Amino acid sequence: MKKRRITAVSVVLLTSLSLVSVSTFADPGGKNHGNNGGNHDHSDHGNSNKGNNGKNNGHQSGQPAISISYSDARHLAVNYGLTGYQSLPPGIAKNLARGKPLPPGIAKKAVPSNMLRDLPNYPGYEWRIVGDDLVLIALSTAIVTSIINGVFD
Repeated sequence: MKKRRITAVSVVLLTSLSLVSVSTFADPGGKNHGNNGGNHDHSDHGNSNKGNNGKNNGHQSGQPAISISYSDARHLAVNYGLTGYQSLPPGIAKNLARGKPLPPGIAKKAVPSNMLRDLPNYPGYEWRIVGDDLVLIALSTAIVTSIINGVFD
């Protein structure tokens, strides 16, 4: 009887230890920090060629080739004191994509005129602040042409 009890306790103990060790190595996830799990890796700041297979130099035909980089846009934002903006909530951020219409109800702000003077001008397009991103939008269709992520972070 005593041997059976020791065996049962041993089995329960080994099972418990194996479950604890598995959960120790599990990925904790983003811990609800939103975009990139709070890591804020700014290695890809808009103007990316994702899903474009290198065609048209990163822009669709009929759309302007964006001539401003993240570092230039960030420099302007810092110079004009336009930093500290909050990023979009993850559910809304995933709906904001180049080539898609601007999601309805999304909070967008006009770029202040002093900074707007220093941004490249594209006829038929306007720059907007969406969350902490700088976004170029086609006026006639409200299609997002370019997103430069984290400029106003």
